[in-house]
Amino acid sequence: MPRELVSIVVPTLNEAENLPLLVPRIAAAMATRAYEIVIVDDSSRDGTRDVCARLAERFPLRLIVRRRENGLSGAVLCGLREARGDLLVVMDADLQHPPETIGDLVEPLITGDADFTIGSRYAAGGTTQREWTLLRRLNSKAATLLARPFAGDTHDPMSGFFALRRDTFLRARRLTPLGYKIGLELMCKCGVERPREVPIHFGTRHAGRSKLNVSQQFKYLEHLSRLYDFFFPRMSPIVKFLIATASGWLVGFGVYLLALSKGRSEGLVAPPPAVVAAYGAAIIATAAFHLRYTRTQREFLVRPHPWRDFAVISLCEWIAAAGTAIFCSLRLLRVTSVEVFVYSFGAATLTRYVLRKEFLQDLRGLRKGIRLDEVQPRRGAPHAGDADLRRRRDAA
Repeated sequence: MPRELVSIVVPTLNEAENLPLLVPRIAAAMATRAYEIVIVDDSSRDGTRDVCARLAERFPLRLIVRRRENGLSGAVLCGLREARGDLLVVMDADLQHPPETIGDLVEPLITGDADFTIGSRYAAGGTTQREWTLLRRLNSKAATLLARPFAGDTHDPMSGFFALRRDTFLRARRLTPLGYKIGLELMCKCGVERPREVPIHFGTRHAGRSKLNVSQQFKYLEHLSRLYDFFFPRMSPIVKFLIATASGWLVGFGVYLLALSKGRSEGLVAPPPAVVAAYGAAIIATAAFHLRYTRTQREFLVRPHPWRDFAVISLCEWIAAAGTAIFCSLRLLRVTSVEVFVYSFGAATLTRYVLRKEFLQDLRGLRKGIRLDEVQPRRGAPHAGDADLRRRRDAA
């Protein structure tokens, strides 16, 4: 049987010092296999192009230069789409991932024992070059725990050193790269059923600066939010709706008590005005969640004007809260101020639910029928099931 071509995708950003060391090690590890190296560079300014040109004279190396877009994840997806091999490997350029382990990564794919392999620091036999601080270990454990619902029992699902077959990659739906955890995205959206971890020795960066910072960690949380929406398309939006609503209630109740105490100090007890002020604060708190939603899910929004919809719905909620507060104060006997708050905010929340679910068909992502982002995948995303896609689109 002909040997399958192994494509090794290496995203780079100012890694010119590391590539002359990395590429020969890859070549040595792949001496008995057919392979290509695909360098995807995000417009580095350290001479990466010249270094790759010299290396391409000795090794099967291709350089793809692109404008920096969607970070490392976008670079990896670009490389996977341009790769020619049936076996796809992704690794970093900073020499933390040992090229000598590439053969161990692709072997389970060749034998059919796995459909996705991960170079793991935490699997039995895996090691790290440097002892991590307690804070970094806790951070890693928390990140792994949050990814557990769709990463299964893997110990290092955030690893950037992984391999998969091309046909597995082509099964991916709605790829939305964000940050640097593209392996986790592919595990979730390629329908991986048999992942396997291969122990590696995780080294230290040879040269250059690490790209991991606080901004990337926040992007990881946003990325997890997208994956939860994808993996739990019904439950995730409901949970997020409840979290946003509970946050609004908490902020609103604090403002409500403050307004009541100020009214009593001035000899006035007027729950309706306090409710109006409180629900205005609740709307501001909810707007923070809506801002995150529109920013991270803008590619899959059903309606073209999400902030206009938010303003209209919020106004209706505000009117419902104020009207209920006035009704309770004028028509109900022996009603307490806490009861006025609960009835008013309850009416406003019911208004939000009805308007979002029945009119906008979007309860923070919960929609009737087939979701638009499943019927019309993001442009450029690979999708193997064209016939099935057409049937679902016609049914929608």
